[in-house]
Amino acid sequence: MKGKKLFSMSASLVLCTTLLFACSNNGGNSGNAGNSGDTGNTGNKGNAVNAGNAGGTDSGGTETPTEKKTITITYRDDGIGEQGVMYKWIMELSKNYPDKSVEIKPTPIQASEGDYFAKIALALKSKDTAPDIVTEDTFILNSDASAGYLEPLDDKVNAWEDWTNGSFIEAMKKGVTASDGKVYGVPYNTDSRGLWYNKNLFKQAGLPEDWQPKTWDDVLSAARTIKEKLPDVVPIWMNMGKATGEATSMQTYEMLLYGTGERLYEDASGKWITKSQGILDALTFVETVNKEKLGPPLSKVLNGQAGNTASREYLPQGKLAIQLDGSWITGNYLESGAAPWPEYKDVLGFAPMPTSKGQAPGSITLAGGWALSIPSNAQHKEEAWEFIKYALNKENTQKLVIAAGNITVRSDVAKDPGYTEMPFNGIATEYLQNAEFRPAQDKYPEVSTQIQTMVESVATGTSPEAAMNKYAQDVTRIVGEGNIVEK
Repeated sequence: MKGKKLFSMSASLVLCTTLLFACSNNGGNSGNAGNSGDTGNTGNKGNAVNAGNAGGTDSGGTETPTEKKTITITYRDDGIGEQGVMYKWIMELSKNYPDKSVEIKPTPIQASEGDYFAKIALALKSKDTAPDIVTEDTFILNSDASAGYLEPLDDKVNAWEDWTNGSFIEAMKKGVTASDGKVYGVPYNTDSRGLWYNKNLFKQAGLPEDWQPKTWDDVLSAARTIKEKLPDVVPIWMNMGKATGEATSMQTYEMLLYGTGERLYEDASGKWITKSQGILDALTFVETVNKEKLGPPLSKVLNGQAGNTASREYLPQGKLAIQLDGSWITGNYLESGAAPWPEYKDVLGFAPMPTSKGQAPGSITLAGGWALSIPSNAQHKEEAWEFIKYALNKENTQKLVIAAGNITVRSDVAKDPGYTEMPFNGIATEYLQNAEFRPAQDKYPEVSTQIQTMVESVATGTSPEAAMNKYAQDVTRIVGEGNIVEK
């Protein structure tokens, strides 16, 4: 990633992402938390072939050739297939993988972020459909681990030098540690979220090219100016529909809610907050954007392809002024991306999302990310682990995060000139100083679904008060009356 900012690049369900990328969304960013795609059928695991005895002989003294084992990797394809970053990366790794007794096979699921998580949950239940490696949005990882779908990796990571010698940023390990304290994946990206804006359009509208909004009113004021001065341009785009899944929860609602100082879950009491002024304020912002027609038509924003439409079409084509989204979207604009746009580094600005009234800390971002995990029903767990170590070493991790436009979880990659010279990497990483994270609670994915319903209902005309009351009822049903609090 960047459920928005840096390399969340999770349930993206989903992030969803490119892949890549909330989180994260992780794709052009296939597999990123935050990027939506078309719904498709779950890619079933290929027929794995058991390895024979290398160098062995049969009773007649004839050598028995060793048959390759097929290691399948499942990730979210957001609609661009073999042009996706994840597909290209896996194929390059497969070509260069030293162990030639193993064949690496991508088995993508073409789906929106929300549908991806649902399809993955189904696939992981059976040995017939579970892949050997699965990309997990870190927001869904705890839920999948609690359901028994994922293999704990503590013994493996503790014996891996890269994990224990400081190569991975310590804070990023929390995203792959479930509530039972065990590690269920190796992270490969994270992300941050903020306000992407088109400097050329801002200049035409008389707005500052070095835009630094201090409050929500500043954001709305800029959008209103764009609407007045450039009527053919969409002022601001935020994910607001159930079809965009976790991208709606994280990139939009939680970026707003956390900007009020409120949270989804109260750590001190261990309860979910179902009613508060912060919830009303966040929903009122959504209502204002729609009532004043500052956003795109609902037919666009409630579509499963909304995120891709905004970042791959409207923004680079000069038809969108402001997009609340994640740090990963620039991966689309690289030569190898889904929407090459060489001028992006000069045309785009990336402003921090301010808190509601400019209160401390002044800005807010949500961080997510994606990981490689081994399903409990995988057929080749040892071979899968060996491949994960290879895939997520320094060199190969760097290739992936640069191609996808994500933020690295490896401290050694973060210091490499090839990474630091990428446009916006520095500022996206800086935003992590005020990063917040989604609750590491089993019920979060279910609560997130209710968030998406609540936001879409406001976008389509329901009052913030009525939407919040319905949300409170639905969350109470999910977590129980003893686990909620109203403020």
